[in-house]
Amino acid sequence: MNTANPGRIVLLTTSHRVAPGLLSWPAWKALREADRVLCADDTHPQLPYLREAGVDVEVTAATAEELLAACEGDRTVVVVASGEGEPALTDGLARLAGSGRVSMPELELLPASYDLPGARLLDLVQVMDRIRAACPWSSRQTHEGLAKYAMEEAYELVEAIEDGDRDELREELGDVLLQVVFHARIAQEDAEAPFSIDDVAGGIVAKLIHRHPHVFGDATATTPEEVKEHWLRTKAQEKRRASVTEGIPLHQPALSLAAKLAARARTAGLDVELPQGDGIGYRLLTLAAGAEAEGVDPETSLRAAARAYRDAIREAEGVAPDEVSAGLTPHRDAEAHPEPDTVEE
Repeated sequence: MNTANPGRIVLLTTSHRVAPGLLSWPAWKALREADRVLCADDTHPQLPYLREAGVDVEVTAATAEELLAACEGDRTVVVVASGEGEPALTDGLARLAGSGRVSMPELELLPASYDLPGARLLDLVQVMDRIRAACPWSSRQTHEGLAKYAMEEAYELVEAIEDGDRDELREELGDVLLQVVFHARIAQEDAEAPFSIDDVAGGIVAKLIHRHPHVFGDATATTPEEVKEHWLRTKAQEKRRASVTEGIPLHQPALSLAAKLAARARTAGLDVELPQGDGIGYRLLTLAAGAEAEGVDPETSLRAAARAYRDAIREAEGVAPDEVSAGLTPHRDAEAHPEPDTVEE
């Protein structure tokens, strides 16, 4: 083997989350200037676009030794890597370099395309498609059957937030996101009114842009109060509801429901007396409405108090309190929460 001019090997990596053919300029330059371009995968999504651009790609799974031979005489070989990154080839090159018996060519790892923020969401959509088609359990699920899981995951997310556990928070956000993608995938199959995850995302994007004229339009807002005013005004124009109670989910926890109703009435400037009656329900309603008027989230406050009560029970039993709840105080937002209607449909 001629070792005077060992040449150059370029390992070209691409992201499957970016449309094929959208490569960086350094990548196109390396491809056009290479003496040979190799690819072991004849189904690689980049191949049709490379060939259309006039790049001669040889479909061959070259070994490390064969690559070194191809680089002799100061030649450049570009390897278009598969999704796995050619581990067998790179391991072989590493062994040759470690042997000390050969003069190694220059080795370069050249990313040809990069993921944009949010690109991994495409992976989630693809995985969900496959699971829906191939999993005996997932393929039979319906919106109605999954509804309880959405509620459970939302509660677990709230718990992770209140615990301050960052790892748990990341995981629970993923579980909530799964519910969204799962329901959207089921919705694609509806015979009368199908919609997809793109329709879901497109809808919320349009809503956010419309309700933020101070960001995407000519309106001005310099304080949270002005933002809230924009939001409420545009929402009122969109919904044109007959009652301020419309759109309030009645299946939410009772304290949250009571606080939400009180917030809607207060925001609308309605002076409505609380109904009076016998029983704990009416007393709780009064407490929830009073808490909301003071800027306190009664649901969060009660949950914090209940955790303290749980720890007191465990202490009486001689059981150590959970690490995450030891010394737990109400969440910092429990006593000064934002207006509940600020971020709502």
